[in-house]
Amino acid sequence: MAQSIPQRTLRNENSKVIEAVAAGQTFVVTRNGEPVAELRPIIQERPTYVARVELLKFVGVGPSIDFAQFRDDLDRALDPYV
Repeated sequence: MAQSIPQRTLRNENSKVIEAVAAGQTFVVTRNGEPVAELRPIIQERPTYVARVELLKFVGVGPSIDFAQFRDDLDRALDPYV
């Protein structure tokens, strides 16, 4: 839930307010008791790439595959003359 803060607090304690926003808190800024703005964190989008280190963490946890058996299964399941 958003916390209301007066404009003066935003001006005088700007760095503290911004740190709180960066930590996930939302503020409604008021002037003369009336809400005039909302300060909230920007939702970061998912990265468009996966770092090599992160990928290598997951590569080793998958099932092991016997490639000869896999090929035999494919040959039995699919028509080799297609």
